[in-house]
Amino acid sequence: MASSFLCLTLLFITFCPADGFREYDVDRCVFNSTELNDIEFIRSNYYNKLELVRFTSSLGKFVGYTEWGVKQANYWNSDTSYISGLKAQKETYCHNNIGLDYQVALTKSVEPYVRLYSTTPPAGHHPSMLVCRVYDFYPKNIRVSWIRDGQEVTHDVTSTDEMADGDWYYQIQSHLEYTPRSGEKISCKVEHASLKKPLITDWDPSMPESERNKIAIGASGLILGLVLSLAGFIYYRRKARGRILVPSN
Repeated sequence: MASSFLCLTLLFITFCPADGFREYDVDRCVFNSTELNDIEFIRSNYYNKLELVRFTSSLGKFVGYTEWGVKQANYWNSDTSYISGLKAQKETYCHNNIGLDYQVALTKSVEPYVRLYSTTPPAGHHPSMLVCRVYDFYPKNIRVSWIRDGQEVTHDVTSTDEMADGDWYYQIQSHLEYTPRSGEKISCKVEHASLKKPLITDWDPSMPESERNKIAIGASGLILGLVLSLAGFIYYRRKARGRILVPSN
C-alpha cells in the first residue's frame, strides 16, 4: 500500500501580549519516506490564526499571503544568511527527526480489531443494514470490503474515512444496506499492512446481537439462581442433621 504524506511539527512558539493578540511561528516537516528528496521543511508565521508568510525548502524562499506578509517576505529573502540557515533545516532538523520516527513508530504495524453487527437502516430501498467497524490499527491505509456469496459487493456500500483516535491508532466503519436472502453468506473483508492475509469476518444472521445479549443475560441469571438455591438446600440439610431430637412426655 502506498504510504501517505505525514507531517511532523517541530517548533511552536507563541507570543501572547496582554491585549490578547497572538503571533506565532510553526515549523513542520512534510514527508512520505526517509529519503531527503521526499522531505519538505516549512516555516509559517501566523497572526490570530491567519497565515501571513511562509518559507518552504522546495522554493527556498518566503512567500507572503497578505500585504504585510509580502513586505516581510521580501525583507527576510534579502537576508541570505537567514535563508541559508532555513534551507539547512531540511537536513539537520527534519531528516534526523524523521529517521528516528521511522525507527520507533512508523515502521511498526498493529493488526485491526473487527466488530460486525446489524443496525436499523435509514429510509431507503433495503430493510437491513450491516456495520463493519474496524479499529485500533496502524498504519492508516486500509481496505474494507463486503463479500456476498463469494462475490465482492460494489453497490449500497458506504464507508467513512480513516479516523485518528489520537493515540497513533485509526478506525473506520463500512455500511452495507441489503435485502436478506435465505442461505446467503455475507462477510466483511479487511486488508491491511499488518495482516499476512485478508481478515474475513462472517455475519451470523441467525439472531440479532441484541437478542443474543438478552438470552446470555437471562441464562446467567438462571444459573446464578440455581447455584444459590442449591447452596441453600445443602446448608439446610446440614443444619437438620446436626439437631438433637428430645422425646416429649
